Amino acid sequence: MATLDVWFEFASTYSYPAAMRIAPLAQARGVVLRWRPFLLGPIFKAQGWDNSPFNIYPVKGRYMWRDLERLCGALALPFVQPAVFPQNTIAAARVALVALAEGWGEDFIRAVYTAEFGAGRDIGAPGAVAAIVGELGRDASAVMARAQSDAMKAQLRAQTEEAQRLGIFGAPTFVTADGELFWGNDRLEQALDWAAK
Repeated sequence: MATLDVWFEFASTYSYPAAMRIAPLAQARGVVLRWRPFLLGPIFKAQGWDNSPFNIYPVKGRYMWRDLERLCGALALPFVQPAVFPQNTIAAARVALVALAEGWGEDFIRAVYTAEFGAGRDIGAPGAVAAIVGELGRDASAVMARAQSDAMKAQLRAQTEEAQRLGIFGAPTFVTADGELFWGNDRLEQALDWAAK
């Protein structure tokens, strides 16, 4: 079957609508999604940035928040601009690796994005990710313990390094089996069509 790698960062604003709408679009095209959490912080640092470009360039940031509000409105997605941006997403990314390995990853991914950008919750706050895991009916203590293991830490580092090797510079980024790279929520359909052909 056709596959598409979905590289996402929980701090990424435009990854929210992409994550919320991609599954039925992929299913309609017969494309299997492979979710790949990674961290943008090291990639931004390699570009000389110590913050999100939406904070470094305030005019761009103001536009992005208004654009995201319009986009979520058109998709009937809840939207609340979080007070903290970007948020600390390391715990959420590690838990995503655990959840994906256990078969409930997509539910977790959508729940995190909904909490962060749909309800304005700080997913980097102590206990926030564990609360989301619990809301999904999972054993939060066991999941958080596994997420803190050396193996999960190494896997997230490796995925971030792989993203850098692929030339990924932002999220969401979609990579097809033949290596074609598509960046942004607005390239989602194009990426799926390329993957399916």
